[in-house]
Amino acid sequence: MEVAIPEEMKRNLKKAGIIAVLIIDNPDMAVPLAETLLENGVNTIELTLRTETALESLRRIRREVPEIMAGAGTVLSPAQVVEVNSAGAAFGVAPGFNRRVVEKAASEKFPFSPGISTPSELEGAVENGCNVLKFFHAEAMGGVKYLKGINAPYSFLNLSYIPLGGLKPDNIHEYLEMEEVLALGGSWIAPRPLIQAEDWKTIGKNAAEAYRILREVRG
Repeated sequence: MEVAIPEEMKRNLKKAGIIAVLIIDNPDMAVPLAETLLENGVNTIELTLRTETALESLRRIRREVPEIMAGAGTVLSPAQVVEVNSAGAAFGVAPGFNRRVVEKAASEKFPFSPGISTPSELEGAVENGCNVLKFFHAEAMGGVKYLKGINAPYSFLNLSYIPLGGLKPDNIHEYLEMEEVLALGGSWIAPRPLIQAEDWKTIGKNAAEAYRILREVRG
């Protein structure tokens, strides 16, 4: 069974560096939000399936802002794998490791990254063909020090990680410096209240700051 993230997508995620994690309640806000992020250097998003309108928001972004690499987050069931794949998501992620979801992603040939925070979850994901793992909750689990420690016995497998959880401008440098980190997820860039308020100016500033730090660390 193979559900690995393709090499070209891995390269694109590495180049992107920052993934804006979004909760969109109103699909009418999806396109201006995506355009704001793109204009300020953030070209990759994780649109979470935490609202009834998330799939419609995803479809609109894919249709009207194709320059954005739009992934789907909080994919918790096999049915949702089918839904986000049909809606045009480039990839999917989840906060945890659910074997049934990974198996469905493999059968759909849908690039998927399950969440892990322990060696047992990591081994389960690897056994099911995953090569990119979402490290959640990054800061609560021990941050970069923990990620380096948990990866050490498996370093020969050349796994890659997408950390998420507790990340913000003052602690993302060390994550971006890790070779194993493709990109990191940031919910601070466009938090739900700012999206609801259509505060594109503040969101744009947050995105620009994230992009500045990315360039500072990775060139």
